[in-house]
Amino acid sequence: MSDLFDHAMQERMKTEAPLAARMRPRTLDEYIGQEHIVGEGKLLRRAIEADRLFSSIILWGPPGTGKTTLAQVIANTTKSRFVTISAILAGKADLREIIEEALERRRLQNERTILFVDEVHRWNKAQQDALLPHVEAGVVTLIGATTENPYFEVIRALISRSRVFQLRNLNQEETGILIDRALTDKERGYGNKRIILDPAARSHLIEMASGDARNALNALELAVESTSPDVDGLIHITLDVAQESIQRRAVLYDKDGDAHYDTISAFIKSVRGSDPDAALYWLAKMIYAGEDPRFIIRRLIILAGEDIGLADPMGLVVASSAAQAFDFIGLPEGIYPIVEATLYLATAPKSNSAGAYFKAMQKIEDEGLVSVPRHLQDGNRDAAATGQGKDYTYPHEHEGHFIPQQYLPRKLLGTYFYKPSNEGYESEVVARLEMWREAQRKALGIERREELPDMSEEKIQEMKRKIR
Repeated sequence: MSDLFDHAMQERMKTEAPLAARMRPRTLDEYIGQEHIVGEGKLLRRAIEADRLFSSIILWGPPGTGKTTLAQVIANTTKSRFVTISAILAGKADLREIIEEALERRRLQNERTILFVDEVHRWNKAQQDALLPHVEAGVVTLIGATTENPYFEVIRALISRSRVFQLRNLNQEETGILIDRALTDKERGYGNKRIILDPAARSHLIEMASGDARNALNALELAVESTSPDVDGLIHITLDVAQESIQRRAVLYDKDGDAHYDTISAFIKSVRGSDPDAALYWLAKMIYAGEDPRFIIRRLIILAGEDIGLADPMGLVVASSAAQAFDFIGLPEGIYPIVEATLYLATAPKSNSAGAYFKAMQKIEDEGLVSVPRHLQDGNRDAAATGQGKDYTYPHEHEGHFIPQQYLPRKLLGTYFYKPSNEGYESEVVARLEMWREAQRKALGIERREELPDMSEEKIQEMKRKIR
Protein backbone atom coordinates (compact mmCIF):
# COMPACT_ATOMS: atom_id res chain seq x y z
CA MET A 1 0.00 0.00 0.00
CA SER A 2 2.84 2.42 0.86
CA ASP A 3 4.40 1.79 -2.58
CA LEU A 4 1.11 2.79 -4.18
CA PHE A 5 0.98 6.01 -2.18
CA ASP A 6 4.68 6.70 -2.94
CA HIS A 7 4.07 6.22 -6.64
CA ALA A 8 1.05 8.52 -6.54
CA MET A 9 3.05 11.18 -4.70
CA GLN A 10 5.92 10.96 -7.20
CA GLU A 11 3.52 11.31 -10.12
CA ARG A 12 1.86 14.31 -8.47
CA MET A 13 5.26 15.91 -7.86
CA LYS A 14 6.11 15.52 -11.54
CA THR A 15 3.05 17.54 -12.57
CA GLU A 16 3.44 20.07 -9.75
CA ALA A 17 7.19 20.55 -10.16
CA PRO A 18 8.46 23.89 -11.52
CA LEU A 19 8.48 24.23 -15.28
CA ALA A 20 12.29 24.11 -15.41
CA ALA A 21 12.26 20.73 -13.64
CA ARG A 22 9.43 19.34 -15.79
CA MET A 23 11.15 20.39 -19.01
CA ARG A 24 14.50 18.87 -18.08
CA PRO A 25 15.77 16.91 -21.14
CA ARG A 26 15.68 13.13 -20.78
CA THR A 27 17.92 12.15 -23.71
CA LEU A 28 20.88 13.57 -25.57
CA ASP A 29 18.62 14.35 -28.51
CA GLU A 30 16.53 16.61 -26.25
CA TYR A 31 19.61 18.23 -24.73
CA ILE A 32 20.20 21.82 -25.89
CA GLY A 33 23.60 23.47 -26.03
CA GLN A 34 27.13 22.36 -25.13
CA GLU A 35 27.81 21.09 -28.64
CA HIS A 36 31.53 21.29 -27.92
CA ILE A 37 31.27 18.36 -25.50
CA VAL A 38 28.08 16.46 -26.42
CA GLY A 39 27.74 17.25 -30.10
CA GLU A 40 27.71 14.47 -32.68
CA GLY A 41 30.94 12.50 -32.58
CA LYS A 42 32.27 14.15 -29.42
CA LEU A 43 34.03 11.97 -26.85
CA LEU A 44 31.53 12.43 -24.02
CA ARG A 45 28.54 11.80 -26.26
CA ARG A 46 30.10 8.57 -27.60
CA ALA A 47 30.82 7.39 -24.07
CA ILE A 48 27.25 8.12 -22.92
CA GLU A 49 25.60 6.50 -25.93
CA ALA A 50 27.79 3.41 -25.62
CA ASP A 51 27.25 3.30 -21.84
CA ARG A 52 31.00 3.15 -21.39
CA LEU A 53 31.57 5.95 -18.94
CA PHE A 54 34.40 4.25 -17.09
CA SER A 55 36.47 7.26 -16.08
CA SER A 56 35.17 9.88 -13.67
CA ILE A 57 34.14 13.28 -15.02
CA ILE A 58 33.66 16.74 -13.58
CA LEU A 59 31.11 19.07 -15.17
CA TRP A 60 32.09 22.68 -14.59
CA GLY A 61 29.98 25.66 -15.60
CA PRO A 62 27.69 28.51 -14.52
CA PRO A 63 24.20 27.84 -13.10
CA GLY A 64 21.54 26.84 -15.59
CA THR A 65 23.92 25.46 -18.23
CA GLY A 66 22.81 21.84 -17.93
CA LYS A 67 25.22 20.11 -15.54
CA THR A 68 22.56 18.31 -13.52
CA THR A 69 20.53 17.72 -16.67
CA LEU A 70 23.48 16.04 -18.36
CA ALA A 71 23.96 13.83 -15.31
CA GLN A 72 20.26 12.90 -15.49
CA VAL A 73 20.63 12.02 -19.18
CA ILE A 74 23.48 9.70 -18.23
CA ALA A 75 21.29 8.19 -15.51
CA ASN A 76 18.54 7.55 -18.07
CA THR A 77 21.01 5.96 -20.49
CA THR A 78 23.27 3.80 -18.36
CA LYS A 79 22.64 0.28 -17.09
CA SER A 80 24.81 1.05 -14.06
CA ARG A 81 23.26 1.98 -10.73
CA PHE A 82 23.02 5.76 -10.63
CA VAL A 83 23.20 7.39 -7.20
CA THR A 84 22.76 11.12 -6.59
CA ILE A 85 23.84 13.13 -3.56
CA SER A 86 24.28 16.82 -2.82
CA ALA A 87 27.59 17.88 -1.32
CA ILE A 88 25.71 20.58 0.58
CA LEU A 89 23.55 18.04 2.45
CA ALA A 90 25.61 14.83 2.46
CA GLY A 91 28.62 14.12 4.64
CA LYS A 92 31.16 11.35 5.14
CA ALA A 93 28.60 9.08 6.81
CA ASP A 94 26.32 9.27 3.76
CA LEU A 95 29.26 8.62 1.48
CA ARG A 96 30.32 5.61 3.55
CA GLU A 97 26.86 4.08 3.21
CA ILE A 98 26.84 4.63 -0.56
CA ILE A 99 30.28 3.04 -0.91
CA GLU A 100 29.25 -0.01 1.12
CA GLU A 101 26.18 -0.51 -1.05
CA ALA A 102 28.26 -0.05 -4.21
CA LEU A 103 30.72 -2.68 -3.03
CA GLU A 104 27.88 -5.08 -2.26
CA ARG A 105 26.28 -4.59 -5.70
CA ARG A 106 29.61 -5.12 -7.41
CA ARG A 107 30.30 -8.27 -5.40
CA LEU A 108 26.87 -9.90 -5.74
CA GLN A 109 25.60 -8.61 -9.09
CA ASN A 110 28.73 -7.26 -10.78
CA GLU A 111 26.82 -3.99 -11.19
CA ARG A 112 28.74 -0.74 -11.54
CA THR A 113 27.78 2.41 -9.61
CA ILE A 114 27.87 5.93 -10.96
CA LEU A 115 27.88 8.53 -8.20
CA PHE A 116 26.68 12.02 -9.07
CA VAL A 117 27.83 14.63 -6.53
CA ASP A 118 26.12 17.97 -7.05
CA GLU A 119 28.08 21.03 -5.90
CA VAL A 120 31.14 18.82 -5.35
CA HIS A 121 33.25 21.88 -4.50
CA ARG A 122 31.24 22.20 -1.28
CA TRP A 123 32.99 19.16 0.13
CA ASN A 124 36.07 20.00 2.13
CA LYS A 125 39.41 18.32 1.57
CA ALA A 126 38.76 15.58 4.13
CA GLN A 127 35.46 14.65 2.48
CA GLN A 128 37.03 14.62 -0.97
CA ASP A 129 39.92 12.53 0.39
CA ALA A 130 37.39 10.02 1.71
CA LEU A 131 35.99 9.57 -1.80
CA LEU A 132 39.35 9.33 -3.56
CA PRO A 133 40.35 5.69 -2.85
CA HIS A 134 36.96 4.40 -4.02
CA VAL A 135 37.21 6.35 -7.27
CA GLU A 136 40.76 5.10 -7.69
CA ALA A 137 39.70 1.48 -7.08
CA GLY A 138 36.76 1.76 -9.46
CA VAL A 139 34.15 1.14 -6.78
CA VAL A 140 32.27 4.18 -8.09
CA THR A 141 32.54 6.32 -11.19
CA LEU A 142 32.27 9.95 -10.13
CA ILE A 143 30.28 12.62 -11.91
CA GLY A 144 30.92 15.87 -10.09
CA ALA A 145 29.08 19.10 -10.86
CA THR A 146 30.48 22.46 -9.84
CA THR A 147 30.02 26.14 -10.59
CA GLU A 148 33.54 26.84 -9.33
CA ASN A 149 36.88 26.23 -10.99
CA PRO A 150 37.62 22.58 -10.10
CA TYR A 151 41.35 23.14 -10.48
CA PHE A 152 41.10 25.31 -7.35
CA GLU A 153 38.20 23.72 -5.47
CA VAL A 154 38.67 19.97 -6.07
CA ILE A 155 41.70 18.14 -4.72
CA ARG A 156 44.41 17.50 -7.26
CA ALA A 157 44.27 13.72 -6.85
CA LEU A 158 40.59 13.65 -7.87
CA ILE A 159 41.23 16.02 -10.78
CA SER A 160 44.02 13.78 -12.08
CA ARG A 161 41.63 10.82 -12.12
CA SER A 162 38.82 12.69 -13.87
CA ARG A 163 38.07 14.36 -17.19
CA VAL A 164 36.97 17.96 -16.74
CA PHE A 165 34.30 19.24 -19.14
CA GLN A 166 33.55 22.96 -19.09
CA LEU A 167 29.97 23.98 -19.90
CA ARG A 168 29.15 27.42 -21.27
CA ASN A 169 26.19 29.75 -20.95
CA LEU A 170 23.54 29.05 -23.58
CA ASN A 171 23.46 31.43 -26.51
CA GLN A 172 20.28 33.35 -27.35
CA GLU A 173 19.20 30.90 -30.03
CA GLU A 174 19.48 27.95 -27.63
CA THR A 175 17.57 29.82 -24.91
CA GLY A 176 14.86 30.61 -27.43
CA ILE A 177 14.54 26.93 -28.37
CA LEU A 178 13.97 26.04 -24.72
CA ILE A 179 11.25 28.70 -24.36
CA ASP A 180 9.50 27.60 -27.55
CA ARG A 181 9.68 23.96 -26.52
CA ALA A 182 8.09 24.74 -23.14
CA LEU A 183 5.23 26.56 -24.87
CA THR A 184 4.48 23.68 -27.24
CA ASP A 185 5.15 20.57 -25.13
CA LYS A 186 1.75 19.11 -24.19
CA GLU A 187 3.10 16.56 -21.74
CA ARG A 188 5.41 18.65 -19.56
CA GLY A 189 5.00 22.24 -20.73
CA TYR A 190 2.18 24.57 -21.74
CA GLY A 191 1.22 22.91 -25.00
CA ASN A 192 -2.35 22.42 -23.76
CA LYS A 193 -2.80 26.14 -23.07
CA ARG A 194 -3.50 28.87 -25.59
CA ILE A 195 -0.58 31.24 -25.14
CA ILE A 196 0.65 34.13 -27.25
CA LEU A 197 4.16 35.28 -26.41
CA ASP A 198 4.85 38.59 -28.12
CA PRO A 199 8.18 38.68 -30.01
CA ALA A 200 9.37 41.60 -27.87
CA ALA A 201 8.47 39.67 -24.71
CA ARG A 202 10.28 36.58 -25.97
CA SER A 203 13.37 38.61 -26.81
CA HIS A 204 13.33 40.23 -23.39
CA LEU A 205 13.15 36.88 -21.59
CA ILE A 206 16.02 35.54 -23.68
CA GLU A 207 18.14 38.64 -23.19
CA MET A 208 17.61 38.94 -19.45
CA ALA A 209 18.14 35.21 -18.78
CA SER A 210 21.83 35.70 -19.64
CA GLY A 211 22.23 32.15 -20.93
CA ASP A 212 20.73 30.56 -17.80
CA ALA A 213 18.09 28.04 -18.92
CA ARG A 214 16.55 27.75 -15.47
CA ASN A 215 16.20 31.50 -15.17
CA ALA A 216 14.49 31.73 -18.57
CA LEU A 217 11.98 28.95 -17.82
CA ASN A 218 11.25 30.27 -14.31
CA ALA A 219 10.46 33.68 -15.77
CA LEU A 220 8.25 32.16 -18.47
CA GLU A 221 6.40 30.13 -15.85
CA LEU A 222 5.79 33.21 -13.71
CA ALA A 223 4.55 35.13 -16.74
CA VAL A 224 2.10 32.38 -17.74
CA GLU A 225 0.85 31.52 -14.27
CA SER A 226 0.35 35.16 -13.25
CA THR A 227 -1.54 36.18 -16.39
CA SER A 228 -5.26 35.54 -16.43
CA PRO A 229 -6.73 34.22 -19.71
CA ASP A 230 -9.13 36.49 -21.60
CA VAL A 231 -12.72 35.61 -22.39
CA ASP A 232 -11.54 33.30 -25.18
CA GLY A 233 -9.13 31.47 -22.86
CA LEU A 234 -6.07 33.12 -24.41
CA ILE A 235 -3.06 33.99 -22.25
CA HIS A 236 -1.27 36.96 -23.77
CA ILE A 237 2.31 37.57 -22.62
CA THR A 238 3.24 41.13 -23.51
CA LEU A 239 6.56 42.89 -23.05
CA ASP A 240 5.24 44.51 -19.85
CA VAL A 241 4.39 41.10 -18.41
CA ALA A 242 7.80 39.71 -19.39
CA GLN A 243 9.55 42.67 -17.78
CA GLU A 244 7.65 42.13 -14.54
CA SER A 245 8.46 38.42 -14.59
CA ILE A 246 12.20 38.91 -14.96
CA GLN A 247 12.76 42.41 -13.63
CA ARG A 248 16.42 42.04 -12.80
CA ARG A 249 18.98 40.31 -14.93
CA ALA A 250 20.56 37.33 -13.22
CA VAL A 251 24.19 38.30 -12.86
CA LEU A 252 26.45 35.33 -12.19
CA TYR A 253 28.30 36.47 -9.10
CA ASP A 254 29.29 34.57 -5.99
CA LYS A 255 31.35 36.63 -3.58
CA ASP A 256 33.46 33.59 -2.76
CA GLY A 257 33.55 32.13 -6.25
CA ASP A 258 35.14 32.41 -9.67
CA ALA A 259 32.89 35.23 -10.91
CA HIS A 260 34.00 37.40 -7.98
CA TYR A 261 37.69 37.00 -8.77
CA ASP A 262 37.25 37.04 -12.54
CA THR A 263 35.27 40.30 -12.45
CA ILE A 264 37.60 42.18 -10.12
CA SER A 265 40.46 40.93 -12.29
CA ALA A 266 38.79 42.31 -15.42
CA PHE A 267 38.17 45.60 -13.60
CA ILE A 268 41.76 46.05 -12.44
CA LYS A 269 43.19 45.01 -15.80
CA SER A 270 40.92 47.53 -17.54
CA VAL A 271 42.09 50.37 -15.27
CA ARG A 272 45.70 49.28 -15.67
CA GLY A 273 45.17 49.12 -19.42
CA SER A 274 43.84 52.72 -19.52
CA ASP A 275 40.35 51.75 -20.71
CA PRO A 276 37.91 53.81 -18.60
CA ASP A 277 34.85 52.48 -20.46
CA ALA A 278 35.64 48.83 -19.71
CA ALA A 279 36.54 49.78 -16.14
CA LEU A 280 33.12 51.42 -15.66
CA TYR A 281 31.38 48.35 -17.10
CA TRP A 282 33.06 45.91 -14.71
CA LEU A 283 32.57 48.32 -11.82
CA ALA A 284 28.85 48.48 -12.62
CA LYS A 285 28.62 44.68 -12.75
CA MET A 286 30.20 44.36 -9.30
CA ILE A 287 28.04 47.01 -7.68
CA TYR A 288 24.92 45.66 -9.41
CA ALA A 289 25.65 42.17 -8.12
CA GLY A 290 26.12 43.39 -4.54
CA GLU A 291 29.90 43.46 -4.21
CA ASP A 292 31.27 45.25 -1.15
CA PRO A 293 32.39 48.70 -2.42
CA ARG A 294 35.18 48.76 0.16
CA PHE A 295 36.71 45.71 -1.48
CA ILE A 296 36.74 47.56 -4.81
CA ILE A 297 38.29 50.67 -3.25
CA ARG A 298 41.00 48.61 -1.56
CA ARG A 299 41.96 47.17 -4.93
CA LEU A 300 42.03 50.67 -6.44
CA ILE A 301 44.40 51.85 -3.70
CA ILE A 302 46.67 48.90 -4.43
CA LEU A 303 46.55 49.67 -8.14
CA ALA A 304 47.40 53.32 -7.51
CA GLY A 305 50.65 52.24 -5.90
CA GLU A 306 51.41 49.32 -8.15
CA ASP A 307 50.41 50.53 -11.61
CA ILE A 308 50.28 54.35 -11.43
CA GLY A 309 53.08 54.95 -8.96
CA LEU A 310 55.18 58.04 -9.40
CA ALA A 311 53.92 58.63 -12.91
CA ASP A 312 51.12 60.42 -11.04
CA PRO A 313 51.57 60.51 -7.25
CA MET A 314 48.08 62.02 -6.96
CA GLY A 315 46.63 58.65 -7.95
CA LEU A 316 47.21 57.27 -4.47
CA VAL A 317 45.77 60.44 -2.96
CA VAL A 318 42.62 60.20 -5.08
CA ALA A 319 42.10 56.51 -4.32
CA SER A 320 42.64 56.99 -0.60
CA SER A 321 40.31 60.00 -0.58
CA ALA A 322 37.64 57.90 -2.33
CA ALA A 323 37.85 55.39 0.52
CA GLN A 324 37.37 58.12 3.11
CA ALA A 325 34.56 59.79 1.15
CA PHE A 326 32.70 56.51 0.74
CA ASP A 327 32.85 55.86 4.47
CA PHE A 328 31.27 59.28 5.03
CA ILE A 329 28.54 58.85 2.42
CA GLY A 330 27.77 55.19 1.74
CA LEU A 331 25.63 53.99 -1.16
CA PRO A 332 24.04 55.11 -3.37
CA GLU A 333 25.76 58.52 -3.59
CA GLY A 334 29.03 56.99 -2.41
CA ILE A 335 29.42 55.50 -5.85
CA TYR A 336 30.59 58.89 -7.14
CA PRO A 337 33.99 58.95 -5.37
CA ILE A 338 34.54 55.32 -6.47
CA VAL A 339 33.74 56.25 -10.07
CA GLU A 340 35.96 59.34 -9.84
CA ALA A 341 38.87 57.26 -8.54
CA THR A 342 38.28 54.65 -11.25
CA LEU A 343 38.26 57.23 -14.04
CA TYR A 344 41.24 59.13 -12.64
CA LEU A 345 43.39 56.02 -12.36
CA ALA A 346 42.28 54.64 -15.74
CA THR A 347 43.26 57.90 -17.48
CA ALA A 348 46.41 58.58 -15.47
CA PRO A 349 49.92 57.92 -16.84
CA LYS A 350 51.11 54.45 -15.77
CA SER A 351 54.28 53.23 -14.12
CA ASN A 352 55.04 50.02 -12.25
CA SER A 353 58.43 51.22 -11.09
CA ALA A 354 57.41 50.68 -7.45
CA GLY A 355 57.96 47.02 -8.22
CA ALA A 356 61.66 47.82 -7.83
CA TYR A 357 61.10 46.89 -4.20
CA PHE A 358 60.86 43.23 -5.17
CA LYS A 359 64.25 43.41 -6.91
CA ALA A 360 65.76 44.53 -3.62
CA MET A 361 63.86 41.80 -1.79
CA GLN A 362 65.18 39.20 -4.24
CA LYS A 363 68.73 40.51 -3.70
CA ILE A 364 68.41 40.04 0.03
CA GLU A 365 66.96 36.58 -0.46
CA ASP A 366 69.81 35.59 -2.79
CA GLU A 367 72.74 37.10 -0.88
CA GLY A 368 71.51 37.46 2.69
CA LEU A 369 71.44 40.50 4.92
CA VAL A 370 74.42 42.87 4.86
CA SER A 371 75.40 45.05 7.81
CA VAL A 372 74.43 48.73 7.74
CA PRO A 373 77.49 50.90 6.97
CA ARG A 374 78.74 52.53 10.18
CA HIS A 375 78.15 56.12 9.07
CA LEU A 376 74.48 55.29 8.40
CA GLN A 377 73.91 53.71 11.80
CA ASP A 378 71.97 55.46 14.54
CA GLY A 379 74.32 57.87 16.31
CA ASN A 380 71.91 58.71 19.13
CA ARG A 381 72.83 55.76 21.32
CA ASP A 382 76.60 55.67 22.01
CA ALA A 383 78.29 57.34 19.08
CA ALA A 384 81.40 58.36 21.07
CA ALA A 385 82.20 54.79 22.14
CA THR A 386 81.13 52.87 19.05
CA GLY A 387 81.55 55.37 16.23
CA GLN A 388 78.00 54.84 15.03
CA GLY A 389 76.95 57.62 12.68
CA LYS A 390 80.49 59.01 12.40
CA ASP A 391 81.38 60.65 9.07
CA TYR A 392 77.74 60.93 7.97
CA THR A 393 77.16 64.14 5.97
CA TYR A 394 73.84 65.96 6.33
CA PRO A 395 72.56 66.66 2.75
CA HIS A 396 70.54 69.75 3.66
CA GLU A 397 73.73 71.62 4.52
CA HIS A 398 74.84 71.43 0.88
CA GLU A 399 73.77 73.08 -2.35
CA GLY A 400 70.80 71.40 -3.94
CA HIS A 401 70.26 69.52 -0.65
CA PHE A 402 72.44 66.75 -2.01
CA ILE A 403 75.88 65.36 -1.28
CA PRO A 404 77.23 62.21 -2.94
CA GLN A 405 77.99 59.65 -0.28
CA GLN A 406 77.63 55.93 0.34
CA TYR A 407 74.16 54.62 1.25
CA LEU A 408 74.24 50.99 0.10
CA PRO A 409 76.60 48.41 1.61
CA ARG A 410 80.00 48.55 -0.11
CA LYS A 411 79.50 45.26 -2.01
CA LEU A 412 76.26 46.55 -3.54
CA LEU A 413 77.49 49.94 -4.74
CA GLY A 414 76.59 50.37 -8.39
CA THR A 415 73.50 48.17 -8.05
CA TYR A 416 70.40 49.98 -9.26
CA PHE A 417 66.96 48.63 -8.39
CA TYR A 418 64.81 51.61 -9.34
CA LYS A 419 64.29 52.52 -12.98
CA PRO A 420 61.92 55.48 -13.40
CA SER A 421 59.54 55.48 -16.34
CA ASN A 422 59.22 58.31 -18.84
CA GLU A 423 55.57 58.85 -17.91
CA GLY A 424 54.00 61.83 -16.16
CA TYR A 425 55.73 63.20 -13.08
CA GLU A 426 58.22 60.34 -13.10
CA SER A 427 59.67 61.59 -16.39
CA GLU A 428 60.98 64.57 -14.40
CA VAL A 429 62.80 62.18 -12.08
CA VAL A 430 64.91 60.54 -14.80
CA ALA A 431 67.44 63.32 -15.40
CA ARG A 432 67.64 64.32 -11.74
CA LEU A 433 68.25 60.76 -10.57
CA GLU A 434 70.91 60.11 -13.23
CA MET A 435 72.73 63.28 -12.18
CA TRP A 436 72.76 62.16 -8.53
CA ARG A 437 73.87 58.64 -9.41
CA GLU A 438 76.70 59.89 -11.64
CA ALA A 439 77.92 62.27 -8.91
CA GLN A 440 77.91 59.39 -6.44
CA ARG A 441 79.81 57.15 -8.84
CA LYS A 442 82.56 59.76 -9.25
CA ALA A 443 82.78 60.59 -5.55
CA LEU A 444 82.98 56.96 -4.44
CA GLY A 445 84.92 55.60 -7.41
CA ILE A 446 82.17 53.14 -8.34
CA GLU A 447 83.13 51.19 -11.45
CA ARG A 448 80.53 48.42 -11.56
CA ARG A 449 77.04 49.12 -12.79
CA GLU A 450 74.26 46.55 -12.36
CA GLU A 451 70.80 47.65 -13.42
CA LEU A 452 68.56 44.79 -12.37
CA PRO A 453 66.03 43.78 -15.05
CA ASP A 454 62.32 44.08 -14.44
CA MET A 455 60.68 41.04 -12.89
CA SER A 456 57.92 39.10 -14.57
CA GLU A 457 54.41 39.40 -13.14
CA GLU A 458 54.60 35.74 -12.10
CA LYS A 459 57.82 36.38 -10.18
CA ILE A 460 56.40 39.48 -8.48
CA GLN A 461 53.34 37.51 -7.34
CA GLU A 462 55.66 34.86 -5.95
CA MET A 463 57.60 37.51 -4.02
CA LYS A 464 54.39 39.06 -2.68
CA ARG A 465 53.40 35.76 -1.13
CA LYS A 466 56.61 35.87 0.93
CA ILE A 467 55.78 39.21 2.56
CA ARG A 468 54.62 38.83 6.13
